[in-house]
Amino acid sequence: MAPLSQLGLLASLAAVLSCSLAAALNAPKIHARVLDGPEALNKSYDYVIIGGGTAGLTVGDRLSEDGKTTVLVIENGELANSDEINNVRDRVSWNAEPWWLYNITSAPNKELENLESTVYIANVVGGSSALNGMQCVRGTTDDYDRWGSFFGNGSTWSWNGILPYFKKGLHFQPPSEEAVDQMPGIKYDEFYWGTTSRLYAGWPSFQWPGIKYQFEVFTELPGVEVPKDSGAGQTGVYWYPTFMDAEGSVNRSYARTGHWDNLNRANYDLITESKVTKIELDGNKATGVVFRPSEVDGEGVEFTTVKANKEVILSAGTIHSPQLLQLSGIGPRKLLESAGIEPKVELPGVGQNFHDHTTLHFEIKFRNYSIHPNRRDDFEDPDFIAWADELWDANRTGPWSRALWNTGAWLGLPVVAPEAYESIAAKVDAQNAADYLPTSSDPTVIAGYQARLASLAEAIRSSDNIFYSHYFSGDEPVNYFTYEHPLSLGTVNINISAPESEPIVDYRTYSNPVDFDIMLELARFHRRINVESPLLAQFDPVETSPGLNVTSREDWVAYMRHNTEPTAMHPTGTCAMMPLELGGVVDEQLRVYGVKGLRVVDASVMSVIVGVNLAGTVFAIAEKGADLIKNGSE
Repeated sequence: MAPLSQLGLLASLAAVLSCSLAAALNAPKIHARVLDGPEALNKSYDYVIIGGGTAGLTVGDRLSEDGKTTVLVIENGELANSDEINNVRDRVSWNAEPWWLYNITSAPNKELENLESTVYIANVVGGSSALNGMQCVRGTTDDYDRWGSFFGNGSTWSWNGILPYFKKGLHFQPPSEEAVDQMPGIKYDEFYWGTTSRLYAGWPSFQWPGIKYQFEVFTELPGVEVPKDSGAGQTGVYWYPTFMDAEGSVNRSYARTGHWDNLNRANYDLITESKVTKIELDGNKATGVVFRPSEVDGEGVEFTTVKANKEVILSAGTIHSPQLLQLSGIGPRKLLESAGIEPKVELPGVGQNFHDHTTLHFEIKFRNYSIHPNRRDDFEDPDFIAWADELWDANRTGPWSRALWNTGAWLGLPVVAPEAYESIAAKVDAQNAADYLPTSSDPTVIAGYQARLASLAEAIRSSDNIFYSHYFSGDEPVNYFTYEHPLSLGTVNINISAPESEPIVDYRTYSNPVDFDIMLELARFHRRINVESPLLAQFDPVETSPGLNVTSREDWVAYMRHNTEPTAMHPTGTCAMMPLELGGVVDEQLRVYGVKGLRVVDASVMSVIVGVNLAGTVFAIAEKGADLIKNGSE
């Protein structure tokens, strides 16, 4: 039981913000137009955006903010009003309602004993930002410089080129003095943040006190620093904010609240529960889209065509953006012909270059942990729960203002494996890319993977690139860690026997065997830091999975095959922004090669995934993409 005397630090917060919160919570909602059905549509719009998620709503807001430019967003999911989305308390909402997810299961994963995995793709207005863990983090400077490096010098896709859009896209709410007192080692610098967006990055008023021990363990490691801000583009150990409005509603802040709610624009329309089936082409120009009700199929279904006066913007996400291109005749020729689709623009890279972060289950228990409050009090201590309820009901402060995590370690391979990283990089340097891709891969896709491997070999040698990440829980370690830059690539392609059904998602985890080598080093490091650290010895840690009997490479690989999760719910890469000769799908203006009036703006354009959770980066891509569209349409 947590002694309530230990909770006194936060009790003084009980009267803070109550008046302003009441006003915020009761504020009227004024929406742009939500259309009841196709009959309410205009005949045409300047821009038609496919997908009302993280990127789509951001782009829609920015393109329509002049009050004149007409924008239609078409979303497959519903406009959901639910505390399961809004509340921040320990929240991940992926499984809250089954209809908020597409029903997709991956192809069998050969190297994972034919594991078939749930593909977590949001099917609701706001997209993944409505359901994710609200982790507001950024990659390193190298992550963003890498994108532009494939195009040569002078690319605006770089850290310096995207930082202004991180700042534009978020309204930073600094932590209160009370919050800072609970976050030992916190550093932040408001230079890296903005104050004009309606999308918020805020801080909870409560943290678990035991986090300080995990923070200290990692910061004592050679080569590990605490950056001046979590958004400064560095590796290390740091505190970072939550996507939440900490000074207002204390609810989740996401694409809908930031880029749809409270807008009063007659030129910004949204139609929900509508499935786009094809992008209309006139020769090599996109002229509009075709859609139908998302829950209606078979005979008698009514299709609607809406025209785009300027451009079609594809923001359907990493899984559905390539599918829609392929259904529209844009993609690998042989694949399209096998599905009975007329190839209109041969573009071999569509649906290739698919990748995600990879996690490994790793269970460590503390047999002597007496620091309270801790996460278990959240479920087991009636006094703690009653106190937390009281604070929340009074003014939305205390433990229930906290999402999943606000601190963790984000480390490079030279820190994690100082004796092994060079030999691993040398292995990657020596690889022939074609050996690790599907045999049907186009030469341009192979060339792109070869360039990608060369770039990641450099990343392996640099402490400025994240390969290992782990959240700090405040008691026993979170039961997994994340491999942030896997080498293996998968595919997302239409099902040739039923093209309009869900696409075939093939993760191809560990198809590049060097991923086993890297995961092995990450696992050994994770054991050293959490089980063998003198600072954590006081808690009497015991590794229950895989167990200390797993030591040889053979045993570790066997464990990995049964305990690796191929997705951290961060899919990327299937419409890669790369040169055409490297299997690219879009250019630096996010324009689809070979098609006029068509762009892709979502996570699928990342040529190489960033080493952190994706939402913050997708918002920045969308902000930059909106400016590119405006500038390119003048």
